[in-house]
Amino acid sequence: MIAPSRMDIHPAPMRVLIGCETSGVVRRAFAAFGHDVWSVDVLPAEDGSNRHIIGDVRDYLAEGWDLLAVMHPPCTRLCNSGVRWLDEPPTKLNQNYSAVDIAAYAAMDRDARLAFMWAKLDEGAALFSDCWNAPVERVCVENPVMHRHARERIRNWVKPQTVQPWWFGDPAFKATGLYLRGLPPLVPTRKLTPPARGTQEHKAWSQVHRASPGPDRWKDRSRTYEGLAAAMAAQWSTAAARQVEAAE
Repeated sequence: MIAPSRMDIHPAPMRVLIGCETSGVVRRAFAAFGHDVWSVDVLPAEDGSNRHIIGDVRDYLAEGWDLLAVMHPPCTRLCNSGVRWLDEPPTKLNQNYSAVDIAAYAAMDRDARLAFMWAKLDEGAALFSDCWNAPVERVCVENPVMHRHARERIRNWVKPQTVQPWWFGDPAFKATGLYLRGLPPLVPTRKLTPPARGTQEHKAWSQVHRASPGPDRWKDRSRTYEGLAAAMAAQWSTAAARQVEAAE
């Protein structure tokens, strides 16, 4: 099924906040539909946009948005892939942490490191919960598969929709969980046929998971694919328009 075209969109623009995004990919996708859209992150926007706020997304949640999409909350401790560190903490921290945290962690003993991991879990869960329960009618919060300790800490947790970039025309593997409130699940727009395992093409599609360690690895891994962003903007703009029309 092809995503709704711009002719399907109600002319009234929405006020949209894209949280935890520096790339501008999702912001630009919604802007293409004429929405009053802003992004916010603790880091500057890569594209230098004047519609980007540098700050904590939680400070802007109550400013009358029609739709909130939090794309890459820094909640690495919530992910199922890292649950093992809650039993046996790593010997050192990677570049996802601040220089202050990395230095302090290096001087800790095992018990202190374990306490650090659980504290970061609580911090991540609090951020996710604040965004998920924001006073906004339509909310999407993106996050990889969560472990049970994370789910137990999320207020009003629900099962997410899991999507893949190749559902929307991008040749890549990256399972992405979308926690949706007031928004419909995304419908694939241009499904590709995944290549066979062991082939060079399959390796190319797995580039996110095969990325080399480095200071920008987290940024490359978290970037939203263009096809997924376009589907979000098109389908959720249409859904919001229908909701408004039904309420009139």
